[in-house]
Amino acid sequence: MDGALPAPSVLMVPAGLLAGIATLDAAQTLAEQWQLGMEARWGMSPFGGSTNSAVWEAVDARMFLQSEHRGASRVQAAFRAAYLLPPVATVAVGSDDAEHLRELVDALHLSANEATVRQYRKLLRDHSRRQRA
Repeated sequence: MDGALPAPSVLMVPAGLLAGIATLDAAQTLAEQWQLGMEARWGMSPFGGSTNSAVWEAVDARMFLQSEHRGASRVQAAFRAAYLLPPVATVAVGSDDAEHLRELVDALHLSANEATVRQYRKLLRDHSRRQRA
């Protein structure tokens, strides 16, 4: 960026376990270049479009939570992890199912295991490097 463009008031990027390392890195780079505080960093589409996708049955996202919160649902765990992939203050979702939205609101008090998230990012980065080689 050449500095000629004004910084946005909010940067919204795909977030969550399905976001690739290129997306995570780009979000971080943009936020830093625009000097955006956490409150201006938003995530979206933490489930890649649907919580009914087979990936959410196959992957137990609760591994990304602190051990005392592993009784949460897989959907709650994936939603909570989305706040760290990339680091954002807000995650936007769309649903007309009030029960689903309540489940996500209840996930906001959960604590993520940041070491596991860092390891996951490292695995994504290593995988990306192997794919290019």
